Amino acid sequence: MTVIVLTNCPAGLRGFLTRWLLEISAGVFVGNPSARIRDALWHEVQQYAGQGRALLAHTTNNEQGYTFRTHDHAWHPTDHDGVTLIHRPDMKPPSPQAPQPTTAPPGWSKAAKRRRFGRA
Repeated sequence: MTVIVLTNCPAGLRGFLTRWLLEISAGVFVGNPSARIRDALWHEVQQYAGQGRALLAHTTNNEQGYTFRTHDHAWHPTDHDGVTLIHRPDMKPPSPQAPQPTTAPPGWSKAAKRRRFGRA
């Protein structure tokens, strides 16, 4: 099984992939091509993705049963003791100078105020 997910890629690339895979949702392609065809498709995706991002996941003979590759993606696969995990970039902590509101603006419901500012 092979899954390719495209984000913000040219329509021509999506059309090219529909020759080999089934598009089950916008930018999500699934199928069961051979390893040679899968690698050729991935090469074309990398070449024609433009400013878009792409992710390829496919079954393989390892402990997880699958592997994946990314193209121009902020999250990168990393090997951790033989298991492939996703490394997400660190999120910026909120700046301490930004003032936090202590009262809700008018028009908020009591439930929204409790969720935002606590029960007190």
